[in-house]
Amino acid sequence: MNVSVDANQCQGHGLCQMTSPQVFALRDEDGHAYVLPEGQEPNHLGEARAGADSCPERAISVE
Repeated sequence: MNVSVDANQCQGHGLCQMTSPQVFALRDEDGHAYVLPEGQEPNHLGEARAGADSCPERAISVE
């Protein structure tokens, strides 16, 4: 599984982190999302997809 956040598309709404805090976190400097290391684990697939679905910018991909 590969979860990624497109830094050019992310606007820092934070919905992914609110939806899936075990997969996503927000950077202190700009509020943009990033994937936590444990967020790449296969047992977090459902949470990763939920976080991606919550993103209004569609900046998150889950493969």
